[in-house]
Amino acid sequence: MITHWPAPAKLNLFLYITGRRPDGYHNLQTLFQFLDYSDQLQITVDDSDSIQLLTPVAGVADADNLIVRAATMLKQAAQDKHCLPARAGAQIAIEKHLPMGGGLGGGSSDAATVLVALNHLWQTGFTPDELAAIGVKLGADVPVFVKGFAAFAQGVGEQLQPAEPEEKWYLVAHPGVNISTPVVFNDSELTRDTPSRSLSTLLAAPFTNDCEAVVRKRFREVDELVSWLLEYAPSRLTGTGACVFAEFDTESAARQVLELAPNGVRGFVARGVNVSPLQRTLRGD
Repeated sequence: MITHWPAPAKLNLFLYITGRRPDGYHNLQTLFQFLDYSDQLQITVDDSDSIQLLTPVAGVADADNLIVRAATMLKQAAQDKHCLPARAGAQIAIEKHLPMGGGLGGGSSDAATVLVALNHLWQTGFTPDELAAIGVKLGADVPVFVKGFAAFAQGVGEQLQPAEPEEKWYLVAHPGVNISTPVVFNDSELTRDTPSRSLSTLLAAPFTNDCEAVVRKRFREVDELVSWLLEYAPSRLTGTGACVFAEFDTESAARQVLELAPNGVRGFVARGVNVSPLQRTLRGD
């Protein structure tokens, strides 16, 4: 049986870098919220004993693709636990809507959806915490997508505290550039000493992103896009970019601004949601 699963986008409503760790990673404080806008995965389980990606990505070997890696890691963990038949397999296809290198978490969300969906379809019985522990090996953002609730994240992004930010409407715009996260985190001018604060303090302060200044300096297209959006609504970078977003109280207000987007800018309007579309699918909502 073919099943369909969303892999939703996320926004970092704020993002602060509080220090650099000895292993080279950064400690941060960020507020994740999902968008009701997703990649779409089609998954069929079978007894082929193989993981097959029906929609390979040009230039990326299947073995390096996060979708295949997530399925393979779950299969290995389940077989180590003796809760999956030896010949369990899956065929997976993806319809991409989230831009690569956009700061919307597309690759991490795809991996998380594979973990959650195959755990359900294979009936392997892993808890959300166990799936998150598998997922964090694939990327620091994977656990928030696995657990499926808006969250205040600390550490490298894996320490999650449920949160309920206002569910606004967002115009998300992509300037047509692909930004590598390591490029931003390795920049000598990146702010790395923002003081750690409580969630209540952060929610009462204006939301900003410590990565934005570096990205705007390095990428003229992002700088121009943020400047344009700020004419209409509070706007900022998500993650390490390249997408920027503006917040609105209504869908119609967001769509009116999207219609005015400069040439070459791609964008969409979506609702911010505190329960992931993946979780709603899992529950049968």
